[in-house]
Amino acid sequence: MITPQADIQALLTARHSSPHAILGMHVFHRENTSGIVVRALLKDVIHCEVIDSEAKKVVTGYSMQRVDEAGFFEVWLPRRKKLFKYVLKATYANGLVREFSDPYCFLPTLGEQDLYLFNEGNEHRIYQKLGAHIRNLGGILGVSFAVWAPAAARVSVVGNFNVWDGRYHPMRPLGGSGVWELFIPDLKQGELYKFEIRDQFGEIHLKTDPYGTRFEASPGNAAIICATEFTWTDEQWIKNRTNTAGQLDRPVSVYELHLASWKRKPEEGNRILTYRELAHEVGSYVCEMGFTHIEVMPLAEHPFDGSWGYQVTGFFAPTQRFGAPEDFAYFVDHMHSLGIGVILDWVPAHFPRDQFALAQFDGTHLYEHADPRQGAHMDWGTLIFNYGRNEVRAFLVASALAWIDRYHLDGLRVDAVASMLYLDYSRKEGQWIPNCFGGRENLEAIDFLKRVNDLVHLYYPGVTMIAEESTSFPQVSRPTTHGGLGFDYKWNMGWMHDTLKYFSKESIHRSHHHSDLTFGMLYQFAENFVTVFSHDEVVHGKGSMLIKMGQSNIKEKAADLRSLYAHMWCYPGKKLLFMGSEFGQSHEWKYNSSLDWHLTQYKDHEGIRLLVRDLNKLYCSEPVLSFNDFNPHGFSWVSCTDGAANTISYVRSDPFWSTLFLIVGHFGGAIRHGYRLGVPKKGAWTEVINSNSAYYGGSGEGNAGVRWSEDIPSDGLEQSILLTLPPLSTTVFKWKSG
Repeated sequence: MITPQADIQALLTARHSSPHAILGMHVFHRENTSGIVVRALLKDVIHCEVIDSEAKKVVTGYSMQRVDEAGFFEVWLPRRKKLFKYVLKATYANGLVREFSDPYCFLPTLGEQDLYLFNEGNEHRIYQKLGAHIRNLGGILGVSFAVWAPAAARVSVVGNFNVWDGRYHPMRPLGGSGVWELFIPDLKQGELYKFEIRDQFGEIHLKTDPYGTRFEASPGNAAIICATEFTWTDEQWIKNRTNTAGQLDRPVSVYELHLASWKRKPEEGNRILTYRELAHEVGSYVCEMGFTHIEVMPLAEHPFDGSWGYQVTGFFAPTQRFGAPEDFAYFVDHMHSLGIGVILDWVPAHFPRDQFALAQFDGTHLYEHADPRQGAHMDWGTLIFNYGRNEVRAFLVASALAWIDRYHLDGLRVDAVASMLYLDYSRKEGQWIPNCFGGRENLEAIDFLKRVNDLVHLYYPGVTMIAEESTSFPQVSRPTTHGGLGFDYKWNMGWMHDTLKYFSKESIHRSHHHSDLTFGMLYQFAENFVTVFSHDEVVHGKGSMLIKMGQSNIKEKAADLRSLYAHMWCYPGKKLLFMGSEFGQSHEWKYNSSLDWHLTQYKDHEGIRLLVRDLNKLYCSEPVLSFNDFNPHGFSWVSCTDGAANTISYVRSDPFWSTLFLIVGHFGGAIRHGYRLGVPKKGAWTEVINSNSAYYGGSGEGNAGVRWSEDIPSDGLEQSILLTLPPLSTTVFKWKSG
């Protein structure tokens, strides 16, 4: 026996921290004689030989000795002075004979520069290095594995290929980087794998790959070797997107989707649709409805359906629920072919405690803070990323870039930004730790958000970054060069809450809450806002958008909702609406069943849908409404103080006042005849949208298509028009001179 017994036992008990120092081929001195020793640890092998790859023959006279029945083999070659290329010829217990390259004869697949930049937090595309990647090393096809586990005592790759036995493919540590690496020849796409980690206390942790690109379903949760390859056809789309980078004030009307519950196949056991089925069905519907983008709730792999995708365990992998990664690529590619942008919810704020994933990854609090005052999310029972750790920042930056790189996404909507910005978010006194200046701001998270926004814009011009942020934190949607966080847009949560508070009141009580309609204009142009009614507003007992409306019956609720949507689409800000809300679904959203599409056979619901479709057409076709959302000079109140009449009115205009729209919202329950309203210009004011139109399910009262201005002062203006204001309605007029 050549190998020290201690090394053999360490390998056989899966405790050896540097297997490449023993296994494989090494120059070896024995009894003053130089030679070569070859060692292998092979499962279920009874005989093994070393074959010179160049000579194509068994090394003369030297079959390997099986030192231990567990499969430890070695051979001493005193006549060979130089290392040479070789393969192992193994005979298995079942009689199978196989030749293969030795995993322990390959150099590391990561260089010193890769590791240095990763440890520094500046290897932006570390997803191309860590994880599992199919590679060709010197003509040998196989898979390189690399994982960051700095506190581990030993790490092994396990899978069906070694019967999940951590003894047989231990990885090597790459210096002090904390990265462990191994190249395994002959492995192919589709193999399942995990990392078996022994921590410093001897405990075993079976972990899935943080950088995995595909996963099996729960409860297995194993990563799957997968080359993320797809033949894209969207070159022109990407070129156009790049050419319009920085043009933020443009038509953006977003349809928010949860893929598993948008539509199902009742005739096939109520199964969910696949990525490819959804590509065509969603694409056709969104085109018909006139939305410019879709926003998909998180598709990164997650074990629990009830988290809606917001508790992620696979930060680089589209969920397997709807198909393979190439199927998701097809989904995006098809949307681009239809002229629809794709935004994905991205969740860098927290991760679940599932033991197979990131939590205490190497036996220590690696990705999360150790102190629960920093590392435990109080609302969701999850863990908070340690943004101050370089490698964690590199991981999250890589996640953002990988989704855009691999799947051509047009934007990321960053979830729960408010919880990242503040150390005391949802915490009581004594439950949080101030920053180094004694403040409540999470300085490391703020720095991370700035960095990821800048890098996305640097590498992918035209890709949009959107913040779901509910506080008054300043300059969220301003460039980092001007002291901002670098997002392109911010969800307007304040407007949403105030407006829904108003519309939830019965019309008879609304006059006392008129300021809820007007207060938002005080800060409207402080950020690049997206005006939203998202999934968060139709869950947890809040009621659907239709049922929220303060009226007593469905017909009046439908009228109320139509008036709200018409006001929303004409009010400054980009638009987002959650699926089902566009046709006034009655039930709250349920993640595990289809939307109630059958409701569209009824006019109260179909009328809402038709109005949303027409609002999108008007919004996208009229630059005053869609290229003018961030221009404070393009908005002016006509009347914002007539709470007694439950009425607001305002004008949207271009900088030259050559195109004008007058929007009149009347949210009272009775019709008003002879309502005089000031207008800024003389001429014809043509009714282009009336939410009370019979076409949309309303009563049909209106203004006979057009109103001519009169030389009668009103509302501080020299001209005015006399209107009929239908109950619970918004009417949109376009000015024409003459």
